[in-house]
Amino acid sequence: MRHARSPHAHSCHDHRRRTRRPRPGGAAVVTNLLVGADGAWSRVRPLLSDAIPAYVGRSFVETCLHAADPRHPAAAKAVGGGTLVALDPDGNGKWLVAHREKSGVLRTYITLAKPQDWFATIDFTDAAAAAERIAEEYDGWAPELTALITAGPTAPVLRPLHALPVGHRWDRVPGVTLLGDAAHLSTPNGAGANLAMQDGAELGKALAAHPDDIETALTSYEQALFPRSAAAAAEVAHHPTPQDVINFFTDRDHTGI
Repeated sequence: MRHARSPHAHSCHDHRRRTRRPRPGGAAVVTNLLVGADGAWSRVRPLLSDAIPAYVGRSFVETCLHAADPRHPAAAKAVGGGTLVALDPDGNGKWLVAHREKSGVLRTYITLAKPQDWFATIDFTDAAAAAERIAEEYDGWAPELTALITAGPTAPVLRPLHALPVGHRWDRVPGVTLLGDAAHLSTPNGAGANLAMQDGAELGKALAAHPDDIETALTSYEQALFPRSAAAAAEVAHHPTPQDVINFFTDRDHTGI
């Protein structure tokens, strides 16, 4: 079995259904099973699918406050000891999530539903100007929240969000499969890592149940993977609202915000 992170991947199958995976420098590895667990821009995915992650119409802007308790007490109090989620009640794609890290660090992800061209007009190397421009979109929000955007000493970091089509699937290719973001990249909702771990566990169970028949194991794994990942992706295809946060904590059927 190989967990693939090759910069160049293609498959050649011999009569024993082995996969030949080139490696840097011209060397190759021959394996009975190639698992693409290599994330959003998977190099293994093209063996199975032509799908390419597309921009979803919104981005995160990441900021960081250091020594927040003595330097930014109001923002630190608002975040508290764990995670703060602040959502525009109109559900128009304007929201932020801040969480506390060790040594009094507050890390914040500010969300804006803007095209990539809009973000391209901002000089993110100019920390103060970039932060002020992002904060303008949150005009009228509480100052302890906008401080999470403007009070940091470092430049904000732009993180565009991409996703695979909801319901992404592929035809069975001998000896190759995907898991995690490589299989079902969607916008972050707090469940991505859990889904990836579930994928790995379910793949392991399928292989253990069919130790002498990899193809049967992969077919069984993918038949369960496709509807499970499609349902999870469908839940995050909209902008979250305060009610979504309530549902996250009260509805056991919800996998994320």
